[in-house]
Amino acid sequence: MVAWHTLGINEALQQLGSGPDGLTEEEAQTRLLKHGPNELKAAKKASALEMFLGQFSNVLVLILIIAGIVSGVIGFLDESDASFLERYSDTIVIGIIVFVNALIGFLQEYKAEKAIEALKKMVAPTAKVVRSGQLKSVPASSLVPGDVIVIETGDKVPADARLIEEFNLKVDEAPLTGESTPVGKLTGALRDEKLFIGDRKNLVYMGTNVAYGRCRAVVVATGMETSFGGIARDTQSIEAEQSPLQKELEHVGKFILYLILGICLLVFLLGVSRGTGALEMFLIGISLAVAAVPEGLPATVTIALALGVQRMAREHAIIRRLSSVETLGSTTVICSDKTGTLTQNKMTVQKLYVSGGELAVSGVGYEPVGEFVYWQGGEVHEKDIDMLLRIGMLCNDSRLYKECDEWRIAGDPTEGALVVAGEKRGISHSNLLAECPRIGEIPFDANRKRMTTVHKTAGGTMAHVKGAPDVILPLCDRILDNGRERDMTAKDRDEILRRNTGMASEALRVLAMAYRNLPENAAISAETVEKKLVFTGLAGMMDPPREDVPPAIEICKNAGIKVIIVTGDFDVTAKAVAQRIGLGDGLIVVKGLELDAMDDRRLRQVLEKNVIFARVSPENKLRVVSELKEMGHIVAVTGDGVNDAPALKKSDIGVAMGITGTDVSKEASSMVLTDDNFASIVNAVREGRNVYESIKKFLVYLFSSNMGEVVAVFFSMLMGLPLILSAIQILWINLATDLGPALALSVDPPDRDIMSRHPRHPKKRIIGRRMFARIMMIGLVIGVGTIATFQWQLNAGASIVKAQTMAFTVIVLFQLANVFNCRSEDKLVMRIGFFSNKYLWVAVITSFLMQAAVVHIGFLQDLFKLYPLGILDWVAAGVIALSVFVLDEARKIVLK
Repeated sequence: MVAWHTLGINEALQQLGSGPDGLTEEEAQTRLLKHGPNELKAAKKASALEMFLGQFSNVLVLILIIAGIVSGVIGFLDESDASFLERYSDTIVIGIIVFVNALIGFLQEYKAEKAIEALKKMVAPTAKVVRSGQLKSVPASSLVPGDVIVIETGDKVPADARLIEEFNLKVDEAPLTGESTPVGKLTGALRDEKLFIGDRKNLVYMGTNVAYGRCRAVVVATGMETSFGGIARDTQSIEAEQSPLQKELEHVGKFILYLILGICLLVFLLGVSRGTGALEMFLIGISLAVAAVPEGLPATVTIALALGVQRMAREHAIIRRLSSVETLGSTTVICSDKTGTLTQNKMTVQKLYVSGGELAVSGVGYEPVGEFVYWQGGEVHEKDIDMLLRIGMLCNDSRLYKECDEWRIAGDPTEGALVVAGEKRGISHSNLLAECPRIGEIPFDANRKRMTTVHKTAGGTMAHVKGAPDVILPLCDRILDNGRERDMTAKDRDEILRRNTGMASEALRVLAMAYRNLPENAAISAETVEKKLVFTGLAGMMDPPREDVPPAIEICKNAGIKVIIVTGDFDVTAKAVAQRIGLGDGLIVVKGLELDAMDDRRLRQVLEKNVIFARVSPENKLRVVSELKEMGHIVAVTGDGVNDAPALKKSDIGVAMGITGTDVSKEASSMVLTDDNFASIVNAVREGRNVYESIKKFLVYLFSSNMGEVVAVFFSMLMGLPLILSAIQILWINLATDLGPALALSVDPPDRDIMSRHPRHPKKRIIGRRMFARIMMIGLVIGVGTIATFQWQLNAGASIVKAQTMAFTVIVLFQLANVFNCRSEDKLVMRIGFFSNKYLWVAVITSFLMQAAVVHIGFLQDLFKLYPLGILDWVAAGVIALSVFVLDEARKIVLK
C-alpha cells in the first residue's frame, strides 16, 4: 500500500497518472470501470422473514415446539371419548405461546433495524472535481483515483486525497480519529511512514468535514479502499457473538432437556418394573415430561426484556437487540471514547489571564451563561478582561446562534469558544461587529500560527491579533495593565510564559491576544501591522467533561466496573480529562505506537492497571477490546465516531451516541444513547442488573412451581393413587395462574444495593447449585403438600373429583404464595416491603380470582372436571399453601 503522505505533490500526481488539470472524462470513465463506484458496500442484512424465523432458534423455544408436537401426537393416539380441545389443548396453547413470543422479539428487533443505511449516508452526495482543466460538480460516487477535487468550508470530504494546495485549511477529523479540535493541514511531504492517521497532515479523508479554509487535492483512494471504507470492512467482518444471557438461556434449555429425559426414563423404568406395558409407560412419561416444561418461560423472558427496553428508553438508552438489556448488567469493563462521550464535544474557555491574575470561567457547552471568578493573583481590572474578550470576538470568523432551543456554533470550535466567553460577559457579538466593522485581515495559516483583523472603532483604526503565545509574545513591546498601556518588562514576559505553561499542563489550548492602534488608511500587511503590539492576555480552553460524568465514574467504581478511556486524541488531553473525572489515581497513559510494540502478554499486564489509551487507531481499539474479552471480561464500548465502529461491533455491548454519533457507529452498536451522556450508561447498567435479577426470580418461581407439579404427579403415580392433576389443569396452572405473577416479578423494584455489588462472574451459571437446591426444596414442599391434601380428602370420604379439585386449588395457591418467596434469594419479604410491588399484588389477586372462577362457574367446572369448594375448603387450602412461604422465610433466617 502506498504511503501517500510521504510523497511530494509531483510524485503523487505522477504515481496516479494525473496532473493539475485533472483527468479527462474518458480516462475517468475507464478508471470508474476498473475501481468501481466511490461507495461503501453495506453488509448484507437479514430479511424480515429471516429475522422472524431467527426467533425460533432459541433452545427453550425448540423444546416448547417439540413438547407441542409430542402433545399433539399423544392427543392423536388418545382413543378415549375426550373432546378435541381436551386432546389438543397443550399443542394449541404451546403453538400460540411460541408464535406470540417470536412476534414480540421480531417486532422489537425489526423496529430497531429500520435505521437508515448508515454507511452510505455518511458519504457526500456530490463533489467538485477538475476534469480537463474545467471545474464541475459530479456525483461523489463517480470519483476515481487521480481526480483533482476542490473542497472548502462546510464541505464533506468525498474521498481520501493528497493535498496539492491549501488555503488556511482546517478539517474536523473527530469522526475518524477522535481528535477534539479541527486539524490544520499542509502540502509538504512527511517522511515518517508510520505516522498516526491524524498526523498525516497532507491528506484529507472521506467522511470528515472541512471546518475552515479551502484546498485542491488529488484523490488517492475511493469506496472501500479509503480509510473510512477499511473501517467499514473491518466492522462488517466481525461476527456477532451470543450475549451472556443467550448463553445462559441455552444452558437453561439444556438443563430442561436433561430434566425431561431423566423424568421420561425414570417413569418408564419404574412403570415397566411394576408390570405396566412399555407403550403405556412411555406415553405417561412423555405426558409428565411435558408437564415439567415451563411453557411461559420464553415469553416471560422476552416480555421482561421488552419491559427493560422501555424503561431504558426513559433513561435515554435505545436498545437495538433485546438480549443486550441484560448484558449491560454483566459488564465488568467500559471502554469509553473521550470526545463527545465523557466530554461535551464543545470547546469552552475555562481560564483567562490578564495582567494582575487569572480568572476561572464557569459554564459548559455553547450556552452563553457563566461567571468569571477571580481565583489567582491580585485584583483584576474589568477593562482588561473586556479588552481581552473583545479581541477574541472581533478576530474571529465564527458565530453563535440558537436552533431548536439549542445553542450552536457556525465555524471553528476554538473561535466559537471565544465568542461564547464574550457573550457570557454580556458583550453582544452581533452588536460588537456592527460597532467595529472589519476593514481588513491577515488570515491564519499553519506557519504563522496567528490571525489579525483590522476594524474601525470609536477610538480609530485598530488591529486585533490572536495566536500561539510563543508567537504573539515576541511581537509585543507593551502590556495592558489595569486599563493602561505600559512597557513590557522581562519580568512580565517570564510571568506570561509561566502562566502559559501552567494552562498547557492542564491540557488547555492557550491563545494569546494583543492589539495595536493604527494610523488612518494604514497599509495592512503582516510586516506593517503585526509588530509593536500591546499584549492583553491569555485564554485557555478545552472540551470539558460533562458535569454528571464524575459521579457516574464513582458509581462504576462502587459497582466493580472498570472504566478505560480509549481515544484518538492526544495523551496530555486524555490524561487531563481522566484526572478531572476521577480516573487519575496511579494512571498509566499508553499511546497507539507504544501499544503496537506490545505483545499480548505485556498488554494484559497493562490492562490490569489503571490505564488509558491515547492516539489510538481503530485497529488499536479493536485489539484492546479483544484482549479484554480474552481475559474473561464482559466489555461495553462507547463511541461516536467512525473509528469506534469495529470496537463497538466486537464488544459484548456497543454503545453509540445518538446526537453526535455517526450513523456508522450507530449501525455497529447494540445500544444508542439519545442524550450522548455517559451517566445514562450507568443508569442502563442498573436496569440491566435488575433485569438479570428479575430473570433469576422467575426462573426460581417457574421451575419450583413446575417441579411441584412433577413431584405431585410422579409420586402420586408411584403410590398408586388416582390421577391427581389432568393435562388441561397442568396447562392452566402453567399459563393462566403462573404467567401473571412471573411477569410481575420483572417489574420488582431493584435492590437498593444493586450498584454496590461487583458484576457477576461471566462463567457463573444462572442456575447454580444453590438455586437448584432451592428449586428442589420448594418443589418438594409444593408436591408433597399437594399429595397430602389429595390423600387427606380421599381418606375423609371425598369423591375423586372433589379431591382433585382440592389438590388443583392447593397447588395454585402454593404457587401464588411462592411468588413472594422468589422476590429475593436471601432477604425477608418484610425487609423488601410486602406492598412495594403493586403489580405483583394485582397479578396474584387476578390469578386467585381466575382460579375461583374455574372452580365455581358452571361451564368452566365442566371443562376442567372440578367440584365447587366451600369456604372451609378454601381456608384449609390457603393455610396449607402458606406453609411454603413460611418455610422459605425460615430458610432465609437460617442462612443469615
